[in-house]
Amino acid sequence: MNPGRPYRGRLAPSPTGYLHLGHARTFWTAAERARAAGGAVVLRSDDLDATRYRLDFAAAMLEDLRWLGLRWDEGPDIGGPHAPYEQSRRLPRYRAALERLHAAGLVYPCQRSRRDVIEAAGAPHEGAADDEPIYPAAFRPEAGAPVPPLGAAISANWRLRVPDGERLLFADGRLGPQEAVAGRDFGDFPVWRKDGCPSYQLACVVDDAEMGITEVVRGEDLVRSTFRQILLYRALGWPVPGFYHCPLMTDAAGIRLAKRHDALSLRSLRERGESAEALRRKWTAG
Repeated sequence: MNPGRPYRGRLAPSPTGYLHLGHARTFWTAAERARAAGGAVVLRSDDLDATRYRLDFAAAMLEDLRWLGLRWDEGPDIGGPHAPYEQSRRLPRYRAALERLHAAGLVYPCQRSRRDVIEAAGAPHEGAADDEPIYPAAFRPEAGAPVPPLGAAISANWRLRVPDGERLLFADGRLGPQEAVAGRDFGDFPVWRKDGCPSYQLACVVDDAEMGITEVVRGEDLVRSTFRQILLYRALGWPVPGFYHCPLMTDAAGIRLAKRHDALSLRSLRERGESAEALRRKWTAG
């Protein structure tokens, strides 16, 4: 956490499908932590995935969050001092951060595909099956090698070079002390894609820093991402917020909920007559 700074939390859904129960519980937890701290809640639409984004999902996102009883102080529907609150409208801010990383010599271009990295000898996965595989040392340019200019149109992926062997620590608000070693537990990671968009890691850090977020509440599948983001906060000279990683919700078979679980979407639950109050009571009871 950040002593002396007013609490600012955020809800950051992606309008790529209908929100499910797992999203709802995480967002409710985020709002409750902000309320308990007497702080503000920012709603941001993480809408950079142009292939899955739909206008009806964006509208449903707002409707479902309101149905759940959540309210926010700033957001795409009501504005605020840190507008715009849609990531798709914030690309110049991400590009400016990339240029700072480039000027500091912390990033390099990468023409390798994800498949290349996964198939390379000695490229173990870092964690969950959908996590970023560790980038092989053989693919990495030598330290101190000249870095080509970014150019007006970016045609390669760009990765951040991690400080090999450095031990990183943070105290999670729910899970307690967390530790990882750069280069062993996670490797060089993408900050910009060749399609002209920033990676999740960079966009998230830029937005949370510029919007003054003091605590990030999200699912525990993103714990590993926190170490990457700490490196970005440090490289860009911004204070690191606190983190609170919520337990993941699973279906009856023990499979983590995803947007393909339409039966457990808030939209489907509403249509079946579920009440938001009953859901909130269940979560409060633990």
